[in-house]
Amino acid sequence: MKKTISGIRGIFGDDLTLKDVLEFCNNFSSLIKSKKCVIGKDTRPSGPMIKDTASAVLMKNGIDIFNLETVPTPVVFREARNYGAGLVISSSHNPLEWNGMKFIIDGRGVNEQELPQIIQHQEILKTKVGIEKEISTSYIEDAKKIIGNLENKPEIVVDIGGGAAKGFAPELLREIGCSVIVINENISACSRGPDPTSDNLLELISTTNKKDIGFAFDLDGDRLVVVNDGKKQTPDVTLGLGVAKSLELGHKKFVLSIDTSVSVEKFIKEKGGTVQRSKVGEANVIDLMLKNNAQAGGEGSSGGFILPEFNYCREGILTSGLIASMLGSAEFNEILNYMENYKQIRDKTKINSNFHDKVIEEIKSKFSKDYSEIITLDGIKGIIDEDSWVLIRKSNTEDIIRVSAESTNEEKCKDIVKNTIKMVNQSYEKIR
Repeated sequence: MKKTISGIRGIFGDDLTLKDVLEFCNNFSSLIKSKKCVIGKDTRPSGPMIKDTASAVLMKNGIDIFNLETVPTPVVFREARNYGAGLVISSSHNPLEWNGMKFIIDGRGVNEQELPQIIQHQEILKTKVGIEKEISTSYIEDAKKIIGNLENKPEIVVDIGGGAAKGFAPELLREIGCSVIVINENISACSRGPDPTSDNLLELISTTNKKDIGFAFDLDGDRLVVVNDGKKQTPDVTLGLGVAKSLELGHKKFVLSIDTSVSVEKFIKEKGGTVQRSKVGEANVIDLMLKNNAQAGGEGSSGGFILPEFNYCREGILTSGLIASMLGSAEFNEILNYMENYKQIRDKTKINSNFHDKVIEEIKSKFSKDYSEIITLDGIKGIIDEDSWVLIRKSNTEDIIRVSAESTNEEKCKDIVKNTIKMVNQSYEKIR
């Protein structure tokens, strides 16, 4: 089981049980000052059972539940602004046998100071039992106000991936004026896995032929991957396109995660904007955004563009509409041309979590000898030159160490990742 600011995640029935759901939701109750909580789930088979259990314990503790049923994660975040708290039953891009919970306070994910209150037992005072209500959402109408109406009616293919974006992403795109083809609507007949950032998206690529663009979502609808000109784009490109649109809207203050492409930062600065870097993780990006009144940003590794004026989370669905509004424009082509010279590779190696800190500490001394600058904000980032870097860090969601790198030379980038993974594995063998 993983217990981080990204949420509680585990294999349901194995290391995540209903007993765990009861405990964590009981503890979460102590953070809900409004005594109101919005709840939603993605399309995982275990979702209804976990949602019902979570609702029951929250109501037992006097929390009124406002039930959205099956909706994308951004919808729960959006509605949580109105009710004070939210709970998403999902493990995002993890395999189907996994599930989990993401906790929302004041419209944002819990931060590192609040997490211990959820994972450490809390005694809750007896109170009156809460109630449960079914509610609807104005999410599509609200998103349309941000995006506006499109005049050129682009042709778009949407790959739902069997997830909760069904009923939201296609409808929003049609509402703003797009012609939409939908594939992989249902999880039972889906041609790909739950994570579009790692899947080859062959069906979307082939269906997008002679269409303007293709969009692929993960199971809970917060991650977005773009297919353009018959090619799957890196998740950093999704973020880059969102950033280009927000610059067009006049935004200047950005926060990017430490693993986001340097090309996005350079593009922002060339357009007169400023950039601050956060630790990896949606909640960490949001936390720094709130502290510094940033107007936009996100994390490249998950294709996660964040627009705080609309939502305090990765916004795959809104971003698809924002990108659609840019199709055929000079801004769309400019950011794609700018970023195509930068190559990012994100890999991982399985390391027993008990040894993560020791491995990273050992690598730190090696990086210090090899690279001119070392950044220890999150894991260890070695700056190789102005266009090249490498980062190793513990995953927030999986039992692995992640290795990310970037360079304007693809072969150089491959060598950086290969050599760094070898270094990590050798360090692991040495200390275990």
